[in-house]
Amino acid sequence: MTVEKDKTVIQPPKTILRVLHLTFNMGIGGTEQVIRQLVQGMESEGVESEILCMDGQIGSIGETLEKSGIPVHKLARKQGFDRSLIKAIRKRVKEGQFDVVHCHQYTPWIYGWLASLGTQAKVVFTEHGRFYPDRYRYKAMFVNPIMAMLTPAVVAISGATREALTRYEFIPKRKVRVIYNGIAPLCRSEFESKKIRNELGIPEKAFVVGTVSRLDPVKNQQMMLRAFRAFSEVHPDSYLLMVGDGPDKAMLMALAEKLGIDGRTIFTGFINKPEHHLSAMDVFLLSSHTEGTSMTLLEAMSLGIPAIATRVGGNPEIVVDGITGILTDSGCAADFSNAMSRFAENKQLCEDFSKASSKVFTEKFTQKRMIQSYIMVYDGSELLSTP
Repeated sequence: MTVEKDKTVIQPPKTILRVLHLTFNMGIGGTEQVIRQLVQGMESEGVESEILCMDGQIGSIGETLEKSGIPVHKLARKQGFDRSLIKAIRKRVKEGQFDVVHCHQYTPWIYGWLASLGTQAKVVFTEHGRFYPDRYRYKAMFVNPIMAMLTPAVVAISGATREALTRYEFIPKRKVRVIYNGIAPLCRSEFESKKIRNELGIPEKAFVVGTVSRLDPVKNQQMMLRAFRAFSEVHPDSYLLMVGDGPDKAMLMALAEKLGIDGRTIFTGFINKPEHHLSAMDVFLLSSHTEGTSMTLLEAMSLGIPAIATRVGGNPEIVVDGITGILTDSGCAADFSNAMSRFAENKQLCEDFSKASSKVFTEKFTQKRMIQSYIMVYDGSELLSTP
């Protein structure tokens, strides 16, 4: 008796949409991480994606995606208003027969909107965050309402970002849809987190607060260092772990030395996959002057790490104050320090906030939820405005 082998062939998902993501570049940053999550997560949903970088550089995330088979293109934007860039984008839109041009940030929206005029492509604009301090641009008062009216979908990554688009960009509030950033959850490894602590010279029972962030003025890490100094005077067995790089690194290291906390403040530099460094923290810190939807804050939540964050931008929409973390005013180092003490002195509080963080993450901030929301925007199966 012979048994016939199963000849069933698993067919790849049928392509339902072709999407071109238009952005500045695909270096290291929150916007780039969102694009990566969308591109990789939508493959199984039948969405073919390509990325077009405007500023002449693909960047490290772009290079990684390119190696995985995702087409990543680059153009070199000239100074001033570059009309030739519009023509180059339009050429790619037509050649690629894209259904959607997804423009990430304001300037790519301008170029993508103009380049897509007269093509079959539907334009989607996502605002990922705002400059600090925000300001009015009165030219926008005349241009943006027209562009928004002729753009099928405008998306903000938080309610605060939506309010900023309405206030500073004169885009009608009813036009802007809020879609929170989402990520694939990280996996905690106690073995790896202990290994990281050991490698960094952190004692096993030390209380560790930390951040994963670009070391940049907008992140307000000077306040974080001053708050940690006050906290560590009462809790000398504590450490501050700062994962990241940026223009403020040398200044922050000098400030740590000046404050006398350099022995317990660890600057790791940029870490490509920081999940084990995050897992080594008892509490995650975010001291920014402004935020949209912080990707590293979501990563910490996915690992069940409670957070102390400033009450700015989208942070209050992510951190449930008194449930998953503690919110403080952005300029108050004393409140930030006191919040650290509350966690250090109450182990049960840490455990309760940890469970709540994981629960809220699963309910609101997963990659799957974000992808489903964007697909509904792409194919028009959901109303594109919110009340």
